[in-house]
Amino acid sequence: MTEPTQSPNESGLAEPRLIVEPGLAARVAAIAEPVLEGLGYRLVRVRVSGADGCTVQIMAERPDGTMLIDDCEAASRALSLVFDETDPIDRAYRLEMSSPGIDRPLVRRSDFERYAGNLIKIEMAVAVDGRKRFRGMLLGTQDNSARIQRDDATAGENPNVLLPIEEMAEARLVLTDALIAESMRRGKQAERQKRDAHPSDDAQLASNDNQTNPAGHARHNPFQRANGKDRNRAHHEGE
Repeated sequence: MTEPTQSPNESGLAEPRLIVEPGLAARVAAIAEPVLEGLGYRLVRVRVSGADGCTVQIMAERPDGTMLIDDCEAASRALSLVFDETDPIDRAYRLEMSSPGIDRPLVRRSDFERYAGNLIKIEMAVAVDGRKRFRGMLLGTQDNSARIQRDDATAGENPNVLLPIEEMAEARLVLTDALIAESMRRGKQAERQKRDAHPSDDAQLASNDNQTNPAGHARHNPFQRANGKDRNRAHHEGE
């Protein structure tokens, strides 16, 4: 595993996602993305599931790939206000804001550049050479395609493939010890930088260590939202 490298697009928020969600999730993403960008975050993925009745999960990050608990809280509160006005979901739902996690989805061209040298698994929406599933070492990009060295190539078969990113249904990193170690290093570095900038936040940063799941997601999900007809019944969890 190689350390993620900076991309020329890393400092900006305007780089488009090449892997996007369909249907209802796309409608939520269209509303959420400009709100997040206004706060200095980049949308990674939106997923709408039937968990707890209905759960809207939104993944976001800073351009450098970090996303701490207080970032999730700020984004969640801003999105809640906008969703209350726009009603993207026609029923009550739980809003869950999280970081991408260690085995994160890759959605932008710069993601495939930044995480070159790591194991990756890909589900294609359009088959390449008769197959839709690929797994192997991410070697980088060529134009808007990802270069992959397959780990299941047979003897005499060329293991290197070029997969168009826009034709992928999903691409995500494979969880490895090296990836976990690198993610922890970058997370601690981000916390140190924030602590240096805001010394009074030390206690909050320390508590953040206990607010991630095993996959390394920073997460904030206190809000049960209602649709427009029942908004007065929306409540803060624990009240």
